[in-house]
Amino acid sequence: MRRLSILSILLAMAILPVMLTATFVSVAAAQSPCVDCHAQISPGIVSDYQLSKHSERGVDCAVCHGSEHSSADDVGLVRIPTPETCAVCHAERVAQFKRGKHALAWAAFKAMPTTHWLPMVLTEGMKGCGGCHKIGLKTEEEIAALKESGAGFGLASCDACHTRHTFSVTEARQPQACQTCHMGFDHPQWEMYSGSKHGVRYLLKQNGTLPESASAPTCQTCHMQGGDHEVRTAWGFLAVRLPLPEDEQWAADQVTILQALGVLDPEGNPTARLDVVKAADVARLTQEDWQAERDEMIQICSQCHSSNFARADLQKGDDMIRQADRLLAEAIRVIAGLYQDGILETPEYYSYAFPDLLAFHDAPTPIEQTLFVMHLKHRMRAFQGVFHANPDYALWYGWSEMVRDLAEIKEMAADLRNHHEVSHEMDPAGEREMDHEGSG
Repeated sequence: MRRLSILSILLAMAILPVMLTATFVSVAAAQSPCVDCHAQISPGIVSDYQLSKHSERGVDCAVCHGSEHSSADDVGLVRIPTPETCAVCHAERVAQFKRGKHALAWAAFKAMPTTHWLPMVLTEGMKGCGGCHKIGLKTEEEIAALKESGAGFGLASCDACHTRHTFSVTEARQPQACQTCHMGFDHPQWEMYSGSKHGVRYLLKQNGTLPESASAPTCQTCHMQGGDHEVRTAWGFLAVRLPLPEDEQWAADQVTILQALGVLDPEGNPTARLDVVKAADVARLTQEDWQAERDEMIQICSQCHSSNFARADLQKGDDMIRQADRLLAEAIRVIAGLYQDGILETPEYYSYAFPDLLAFHDAPTPIEQTLFVMHLKHRMRAFQGVFHANPDYALWYGWSEMVRDLAEIKEMAADLRNHHEVSHEMDPAGEREMDHEGSG
């Protein structure tokens, strides 16, 4: 009996903290005026919050949103969370995030010339590029400007993956968490991954066809090992890097591409855009930085494959970039020749008489529109398809389309040259010079 009493006391002591915590959370939730009010006006938010670890652990709404707001009349006093809000409890993850590429998404977005020509609803309105690039860090001035424009949300960054107000780690670990942004025209990583053997096997695990122990990587497996939020890749988004490749032809092609990206001028000198590229960390600018990312990826791949296989497969991605650059650089030089020969007029918003890849869909001529698609859509598919193990994307949606783009650009250039030559043979009255001479 005495032994039973001691066991009962120990059991009671063990469960008492849990009981007290549950009571505290229940009381905190019940007493929260936020929950009481928002259960009526935005029940979906409350429902998600009540499913969250925040609710479970008694983290009240005011912890993140402040306590200044108490009615519809003072809703402007609500504090909209930023990464600094999350860092109070999640300091290590926020510090990792700040070192990665996602933290620079807003800066990269603002650096694009075409961003400032888009309708506001697609930028600060968060319904276009801004809808995904809002994950990036913002200055106090940028936050104030967003609030002034009416876009007072999209400041937290963390909720891009940990959807508010559940803020679920389990959700953020699923590949679908990446799908919203990593899909579509210029970065269809979701389509590539989900159709690859990697993605198919993981989706089969999700629906129970394969056992939980089956090997199947997610986006996070390869790009966020151990939950590390410092996301970065060796080649970056644009697949350009420094130092230039040792292969002379590839180096010349990359210089041409860097000129068309505007980070080098037509003579090969650095421009102000290079400083923007450095600030936004969109490319690796030293061999050491590039190699560090490559070595990390080899280590990750080697968890399922041999290291020799991993190195060889990643090298195939490098080779695809080299081959794609050959086609893209040739297309750029064809159009650059049209500018140099005065066949295309330099737009006022161009810094040089040279095609500008970052003009995107605002490129001034049909031939440059084709170049824009060749670069941002088809080149991306060619090399990303290899790195994401999707043969169809690499070939038919990537390389094959680039070959067709180059043929079209050459034909369009020839037509422009012929038209230019004919127009210069016409006198002001619109008659051919030879006809005018013949009539004399």
